[in-house]
Amino acid sequence: MSTEPNTRITSRFHRMSTALEVVEGVDLRGRHVIVTGGASGLGFEASRALAKAGASLTLGVRNAAQGDEAVNRIGEETGHRDIRVATLDLADLASVQRFVDAWLARNQPLHVLINNAGIMACPLTRTAAGWESQFATNHLGHFALTRALLPSLLAADAPRVVALSSSGHRLSPVVFDDIHFERRDYNKWKAYGQTKTANALMALHLDTLHAKDGLTANAVHPGGIHTGLSRFLPREEMEAMGWIKPGDAPGTIPPGFKNAEQGAATSVWAATAPELQGHGGLYLEDCNEAIASPEGERRFGYVPHIRDRAAAERLWAVSEAMLAQA
Repeated sequence: MSTEPNTRITSRFHRMSTALEVVEGVDLRGRHVIVTGGASGLGFEASRALAKAGASLTLGVRNAAQGDEAVNRIGEETGHRDIRVATLDLADLASVQRFVDAWLARNQPLHVLINNAGIMACPLTRTAAGWESQFATNHLGHFALTRALLPSLLAADAPRVVALSSSGHRLSPVVFDDIHFERRDYNKWKAYGQTKTANALMALHLDTLHAKDGLTANAVHPGGIHTGLSRFLPREEMEAMGWIKPGDAPGTIPPGFKNAEQGAATSVWAATAPELQGHGGLYLEDCNEAIASPEGERRFGYVPHIRDRAAAERLWAVSEAMLAQA
């Protein structure tokens, strides 16, 4: 369960640490890990670091060719070949079920699940079930995946679930009265923020349900990173937000941002750090347990609605109902 403020968990790592630095001296041989979105961006860097530490990896990807390319690259760079690719479209529950069925057929424990994949600030689109696509992909797909994989997780020694949240959680709580923007005007950033709140709340309630079973679930803010997650944002909008400056060359990292290797560090720390064992339901950033944001602070910390256990329980029940009706 979560820690009290006076026992905040910290580490020797910091905001500029890389995923490879986090796994130095870590031995993950014999431990099975799933990373969603493991073929690119933060997911690739997390997968590369975990492979370096010897984990048996499965990358859940939408693009199988991209997944195969990632596996080859990781293998060449680390010398580690115990890596598989499996197709996973989180917006498609049938795809999620096929992924789960293939995993369960292996009859192996699952030691770590990193729910990394996601989309951000996209135009309004809906799934076949009528769900808003960001909520469907970022939350409901991962919720369905995590719940279906629980038997494998609980069969493992000291299993962990890592949920990729974001500082974007401060943009919106979960609006239970209209989650899918059926009555309110669609706002791509509020929709994204709602999903990042949902990711944190899911980890919080997973901790409530299964900490007693030895499972550790935490939410992670990776920091500001330019990855494919920004593909729906025009350059003009990113300039207006201060994410890039006019004239910046592609790949330029603005002040306050991280590169992908640094962005993946907190996910890898959440998946491997001994000091986190048995401490779940937390929101982590910069390889440390985050603090509540001071009034007006937007650069670090969290806001109270992601620590609301009643909201977390309600989200879990609402999500189960949505899946049952799909």
